[in-house]
Order: sequence, then C-alpha cells, then structure tokens
Amino acid sequence: MEKKTPTNIQLIPIDDRPRERMENYGPQALADHELLAILLRTGTREQNVVDISLGVLKELEHLYHFRHVSMQELMEIPGIGRVKAIELLAAIEFGKRIARSSQVKEGTVLSSSWVGNYLIKEMSGLTQEHVLALYLNTKNEIIKKETLFIGSLNTSVAHPREIFKAAVRYSAARIILAHNHPSGSVEPSEADFGFTRRVVDSGEMIGIEVIDHIIVGENEYLSLREEGLM
Repeated sequence: MEKKTPTNIQLIPIDDRPRERMENYGPQALADHELLAILLRTGTREQNVVDISLGVLKELEHLYHFRHVSMQELMEIPGIGRVKAIELLAAIEFGKRIARSSQVKEGTVLSSSWVGNYLIKEMSGLTQEHVLALYLNTKNEIIKKETLFIGSLNTSVAHPREIFKAAVRYSAARIILAHNHPSGSVEPSEADFGFTRRVVDSGEMIGIEVIDHIIVGENEYLSLREEGLM
C-alpha cells in the first residue's frame, strides 16, 4: 500500500509558516497563497492550509476573479466548506470597501491665521499643556491631527522621534506643531524655541518640513513663522 505524505501544517518548518513569516517580515513579504492561507486558518485531513490556498488560486486563475466569485463557486473547491467560503467573501468585501475609501481630511491650511483660529477652538481653555501636531499632505490638507503629549500646568516634554514616527505612518509631507499655554499668554519661552529648533532640524534630515509652530493662549495665538522666530 502506498504511504500518504503527511499534510499537517506542523510539518512545515516554523520560520516557513505563513503566520510566522508575516510576523517576522510583514505582510508585503508574503506570497498570495501565504496571505490566503492566513485567512483560511486551517486545513483538512487531506490537505494542509497552504495546499488548499494554492488550490484556490489555481482554480480562480487570477486575483481579479476574487472580485466576482460566489459562495457556491468557492465551496466547489476542495478544502473550502461553507464557513471558509463565508470568511473569504467577508474578507473580499472588506478589501473592496477599503479600496473605495478615501483619506479623511479635516480642512485645508490656507494661512497661519486660519490654523491659529482653528487651534484656538481646539486648545483654548485647556488646563494642562498639550503638544499637538497637524499632519499635512502635499496639498496642505490636514490628514491627521494628533495630541502627542499632555504635560503639567506649565511644562511639557515631547521628543521629535514621536512626532516623525507618526508623520511617516500617515505619509505626511509637512507638519504644523502647536501647543497651548494654560497661563493664557502666547509669549514663547526658551524651551519653546529649543524644542522648535530640534524638531525643525530633525525634519530637515528626513525630508519632512515643519512649516510652523503655533502657541495658543486664551482666545489668541502666536505663529512663530509669522513672527520670524523659526
């Protein structure tokens, strides 16, 4: 009698398994069948999940055909039952919705005064010092607003690393920094100047421009760019 080749996923070396490869190298490093294997999760007695995913890709011939595949068509593929077909269709639909979505924008920066008035509404009246960054695309549209640090009444510490980590994540082209003075005064301190210089210098090194630093007081603002202070 011919001996069957074992199909258990456990027989695949750990470093070659799809989940482990994704964890170690990221999703971009995985082949189509490996990504599909992660979605399918488990195999059958006859086939491990990697073999099933290869079979699905062979049956559908091209990724484009996943756009229109039906539940019945999926269930006709060996290893794909009702539950796996439903899960695959859900993943396909979710991918379609992501592809149709657009980046959320919170307004277009027209001038320092526009930003200043926008930030007064956001930050005036706060009792603790907040450091905030507005991340802009190449059209000066605000693609993300993020509070980076909340300090004590009159001190704050924020590292440029955190500011640019977020900038890279959101693919920002430019940054506007802002922080509030709970005292109500918009007079910049030496610490404000030092912090601004560090962030501007860091931005120049990695190619992301810091175009302004706004200080928000009580119903007023000061733009370091407008005042020629940066």
